[in-house]
Amino acid sequence: MRRVRYQVAASLDGYIAEPDGGEPDWIPRDPEVDFATLFDQFDTFLMGRRTFESVSEAGSGVSDAFAGKRVVVVSRTLKEADHPGVQVVSDHLEEAVAALRKERGKDIWLFGGGLLFRSLLDLGLVDTVEVAVIPVLLGGGIPLLPARASRARLRLTGHRLYANTGTVLLEYDVEEHSHARTSRRPRKARRVTPRGARERRRRQAGGGFGGVLA
Repeated sequence: MRRVRYQVAASLDGYIAEPDGGEPDWIPRDPEVDFATLFDQFDTFLMGRRTFESVSEAGSGVSDAFAGKRVVVVSRTLKEADHPGVQVVSDHLEEAVAALRKERGKDIWLFGGGLLFRSLLDLGLVDTVEVAVIPVLLGGGIPLLPARASRARLRLTGHRLYANTGTVLLEYDVEEHSHARTSRRPRKARRVTPRGARERRRRQAGGGFGGVLA
């Protein structure tokens, strides 16, 4: 199954853009970053309407920025007829992204923004979070993860320091979502046999984590 990877640059104080979403002139051009190799890991780019419009308004435009890639935009207002070569998802987000993950191909780059990340994280449809932490304090703006998202536990899988710019790349797998935990059926109580009760008392008497986990 293909992975949905949230690969994004963020300021040290946790913002992915300034309040007006202006030019990201705070993100340095690092000569150590091989963007060609990075882009080659993906064949599908998934984004929200605002991110799509920001790329469209840039000098290169969508067709050049994502040449040879599949572009999927989540929006209730955009029309596919107005944007040739772009797939628009207007409803049934969970089903649409789940179907994308099941297709053959390379990974899916969750290209932004924060609201779409929050929605997919709550649905359990984000596989990795890969943040390039830029050594700058924006003091406000669009957060990496907007408020009122469900808690998610992450596992560090990689890290790299780009010494020229001081950027630190942190790569995490998403291990567990609080949304998923609350949606599970409660386990049935197990019958404790006399032998099992004696074993439990023995572990608890031993101290350490055995008693906590019993």
